[in-house]
Amino acid sequence: MGVEQGLSHTPVLFEAALEWLDVRPGGLYVDATLGGAGHTRGILERGGEVVAFDQDPQAVERARALKLPKLRLVQANFRHLTAELSQLGVAQVDGVLADLGVSSYHFDDPERGFSYRLEGPLDMRMGEGELTAEEVVNTFDLEDIADILRTYGEENRAYRIARRIVEARPIRTTTQLAEVVRRATGFREAGHPARRTFQALRIYVNDELGALRELMEGAAQALRPGGRLVVISFHSLEDRLVKHFLRDHPGFTVLTKKPVIPQPEEMESNPRARSAKLRAAERKGERE
Repeated sequence: MGVEQGLSHTPVLFEAALEWLDVRPGGLYVDATLGGAGHTRGILERGGEVVAFDQDPQAVERARALKLPKLRLVQANFRHLTAELSQLGVAQVDGVLADLGVSSYHFDDPERGFSYRLEGPLDMRMGEGELTAEEVVNTFDLEDIADILRTYGEENRAYRIARRIVEARPIRTTTQLAEVVRRATGFREAGHPARRTFQALRIYVNDELGALRELMEGAAQALRPGGRLVVISFHSLEDRLVKHFLRDHPGFTVLTKKPVIPQPEEMESNPRARSAKLRAAERKGERE
């Protein structure tokens, strides 16, 4: 089966990501966010070999069905990068790429609980963790919920929304929660008023920022001298973390003094691209 078959989309900043990753024939690269396998496809087409991570078993099974050559699949959170590479007998890699955007598969499947527009259970787990958004919404204290919304959603009305959530318990579905948030805000804004609430719960349930930090620390260990780390983020919390980590880590040289953003035509054709920012760094030392 060809590399193109069975794959669903081209990721945001696709060409830029592969350019900054500096893919070379015969090189070994980590796609830390397999998703629809778009970046994995691009690396393979350029002659690279790939170890692809995804904590979602469905994503791994979709990619396994393609039977792509020079691809090894790992069902695990990318925070376990070094441990999983060690299990495979891989000591060093030539590049690590992470596209932090949530897969469209997650939003399109109501049963995953990521969408405030589609009715489904309040799950929001990307992998097989124990904590769900339903547990947070229905059992956490008001102050804790407000802190989650404020910290991970940068929501200015966090306390008001949290109070309405507590008053409306039990909340079992995504659309129930979205309606509670809409009523708490009292008006419609640009975009859905529940967007920040759902973002905050998703980040908290999956410990996304903690996992991102561990991924970058793992990449610093796994990359050979001259190897590249490329990260695409979609909101300010991620971008600030990536920016400060790459700037402050003694083992990296920052390659992108300012974040790379999509061209206007990509933003116009794909609204998701508007918030994307790419940052890249190179592991210090001479390439072998």
